[in-house]
Amino acid sequence: MKALKPLILACGLAAMPAFAQVSVSVDTGKPGPVINKNVYGQFAEHLGTGIYGGLWVGQNSSIPNTRGWRNDVVGALKELKVPLVRWPGGCFADEYHWRDGIGARNKRPVKVNTHWGGVAEDNAVGTHEFFDLVEILGTEAYINGNLGSGTPQEMAEWLEYMTSDTKSSLAELRRKNGRKAPYKVAYFGIGNEAWGCGGNMKPEYYANLYNHYATFLKTPPDARPKMIASGGNDNDTRWTEVLSKEAARGTDGISFHYYTLPTGVWEKKGAATGFPESEWFSTMQQTLRMDQHIKQNVAILDKNDPEKKIGFYVDEWGTWYDVEPGTNPGFLFQRNTLRDAVVAALNFNIFHAHAERVRMTNIAQMVNVLQAMIITDKEKMLLTPTYHAYKMYIPFQDATSLPVAVDNDVAYSSNGKGVPGISATAARAKDGKVYIALVNTHPTRASDVTLNVAGLTVGGVAGQVLTADAMDAHNTFEKPQAIKPAPFSARAQDGKLTIKVPAKAVMVFAVEA
Repeated sequence: MKALKPLILACGLAAMPAFAQVSVSVDTGKPGPVINKNVYGQFAEHLGTGIYGGLWVGQNSSIPNTRGWRNDVVGALKELKVPLVRWPGGCFADEYHWRDGIGARNKRPVKVNTHWGGVAEDNAVGTHEFFDLVEILGTEAYINGNLGSGTPQEMAEWLEYMTSDTKSSLAELRRKNGRKAPYKVAYFGIGNEAWGCGGNMKPEYYANLYNHYATFLKTPPDARPKMIASGGNDNDTRWTEVLSKEAARGTDGISFHYYTLPTGVWEKKGAATGFPESEWFSTMQQTLRMDQHIKQNVAILDKNDPEKKIGFYVDEWGTWYDVEPGTNPGFLFQRNTLRDAVVAALNFNIFHAHAERVRMTNIAQMVNVLQAMIITDKEKMLLTPTYHAYKMYIPFQDATSLPVAVDNDVAYSSNGKGVPGISATAARAKDGKVYIALVNTHPTRASDVTLNVAGLTVGGVAGQVLTADAMDAHNTFEKPQAIKPAPFSARAQDGKLTIKVPAKAVMVFAVEA
């Protein structure tokens, strides 16, 4: 702590009391919308070692696996109760031709992954392998189709190949390749980042293409996936405006991408570890912009889609730092620290607050890439702080949101700017219990939180807390459990419940009588 004092003065961070006094109120009598479990969706792109090495090792590997998918990683993901996986991209999706990834693996063409590192892509993981993973995990599939370099025919034929229960040539080809029953495609995205790597289009042009492609995407009536239009990013709301008017027919969701960069500058994003407190603060500030981005887009949807048929899907989000020195820049590998867990939890709380429209999100990405759940190195595997945050928040999947008010919060401020010191969310889970999550954004100041729950007699709370001494605390293969959740409980005294929330902490607990 002493080592931080000169830094605090240098970057203009305001002096703060050792403890902040905060009041958090929850009203159980006014239930809100359900928090869709798919808010906790994941993303696996053909990028770096995200799939090859991280998830897939092949059936002949010495690393224990099931149908080529490594058992340790799959087991850890199953514990997260992953509801949804997006595949094959990302930018990779708009150069992916699905026929390259079917049939005998030793006869599949080898391509160059031009987006990510210029490495060889041998197409060992294709449609059948991906659905093996989906079925092993017990999750749902979100397939992203190739609009950028593909054709309506190619996209339509892929959907038919996956979902047809007829005797068509494509359905018979699927059966020949080892899958008799149709696959269940829960969501289907028509293109990705059409404003950038997906084609550098204007929203009006993409809307026409979307309608064109969507016209030919046909499935059996009971097998039609929810269709997703490729939307905007950051402050750009034009995509939501245009798509909600021009491509609304049959559209279930409009996607949105936002990444948290400590500096806000793509060319020099900031380091994943060893960063100063000024970059901890700026990271909190940058990630909390997600709330305003969602509000702006939801306002447009409420105007153009008052019946609320269209969801707002944040299908790429997370932290993005400078790549780890000595690694392939195109592999997007970065360390994952306590800061990332705090960022994840802040975003969960934001998504819960907009549960009516935000019905799916997909963090980037699942293994070894950007804000990963899991890091692997050959046969070794470790769980990241972000993994632990996801696991702590499992009770919120398909829970009924409850209104929360945070009062008397001392802001975390720097150079005249501030962010909330405490972020909170609450919901009644499927098990009937009320769960509350608290996030302390301040890296050095703890908070005394007085908890008031209208409609319940609160005797105490019990759950877990995730924190550490260092802002950049992270797990390594030498110390894979350096940071992990610890049990937490508190009891009411004289009818009052006060919870001590440590600095830079994520806390999730159930309310007890």
